Amino acid sequence: MAAQGVQFAYAAETVAHRAAELLAASVTVIDEHQTPVARAEAPGSTGPSARNREPSPELRLDVRLGGRNAQVIATGHKESISPRLAQALIDLVVTQADVAQLPTQEDLRGKLVRDLLSGKVAEDASILREAQVLGMDLSRPRAVILIDATEYILAPASGSERGDDTAICRRARDVIRHVVRFFHLPSAAICTYLGDGEVAILKASSSRDLAPWSTDRAHVEAPAASWANLPAQKRAGRALVSWLEQQTGSSVAIGIGRHHAGLAGLARSSQDAQAALSLGRRLGLPGNVYCLDDLGAAAFVGIADQRTKLELAMRLLSPLDPEPDLLETLEVFFEQNCAPSKTASELAIHRNTLSYRLDKVTSLTGLDPRCFDDAIQMRLALLLRTVGLVPGQPVSEDADAWPWHPDSARA
Repeated sequence: MAAQGVQFAYAAETVAHRAAELLAASVTVIDEHQTPVARAEAPGSTGPSARNREPSPELRLDVRLGGRNAQVIATGHKESISPRLAQALIDLVVTQADVAQLPTQEDLRGKLVRDLLSGKVAEDASILREAQVLGMDLSRPRAVILIDATEYILAPASGSERGDDTAICRRARDVIRHVVRFFHLPSAAICTYLGDGEVAILKASSSRDLAPWSTDRAHVEAPAASWANLPAQKRAGRALVSWLEQQTGSSVAIGIGRHHAGLAGLARSSQDAQAALSLGRRLGLPGNVYCLDDLGAAAFVGIADQRTKLELAMRLLSPLDPEPDLLETLEVFFEQNCAPSKTASELAIHRNTLSYRLDKVTSLTGLDPRCFDDAIQMRLALLLRTVGLVPGQPVSEDADAWPWHPDSARA
């Protein structure tokens, strides 16, 4: 649902009801496709005298409403009124309705969040001042959680609801209200509706903010690395999904993004969350909470961003960095097509020693190189590290500093 569609629906409702009062008529507002958007009856139009009255000529008045062409149709009006006077009255009502649609603080907050998530960021100090004026604390480290509540938000409108856009907007606000209640404090979770049944949360993501879901209560500093607090975020995500499904009676799924430094990092966190959610749903992966490091080999295949793939490879293999013999064992194991005898012979070690090393790899990484799916992940991670990093070069947060950056490949 586009924001303009919501504004049009609200403006049409306002015009229909106000025009019905002024013209003492039944008023319908239709859009440029001749689809009825709003309808209102004049007060007292259902009484006996109204039923016995001769029908009056229909009035059709062209207007510009919420930035779109529309038509106001008035029927059954009690008194004769000239089309020119009726047009003047309706134009006045439309002007008042459009003024009522000027951006509210909620609209401005939503626009700022959407701009940040899409990477449209100005100077940090300017954005922080704007956010402060709008009652948003963006100085805290935050990561993006993307909620797919399509089943609830985009459900067909019931007979008691006035217009699809109005019902969608109300349900989106319901989801946001439930999220804020779950996290207790509005400042802990800045929320906005993105459209198409999705709600974005800018969740405060320091260890202190995630303490209720953390198993490490001693560490309360802001995350130094983008993967640092993902376990706590996942636990929070699973609890949030359970809460939302209980409140809405509908299925909900979420994608969790990593924390990235600075306001510009919110766009990268949003990309993480969107990629995880999209891949998790398309592949039908178990559960309804998705994160990049849980997607397995699908993350290396389904994610387009090379930097994210390389970061995943670094995370997967980083527990082995202090153990060069384990990395060498893995590389030889894959070179020998996972054949234990050939690997042990190539490394000049006993097969029991090889088995011990592979068990240790599993213990450190959580992946067993003797299992097909796990072996694919580790093989891809090794290849990415080989082509993506210069030996001895530290990992940089600056995309342009990466030796295998997409732009450098095109140069």
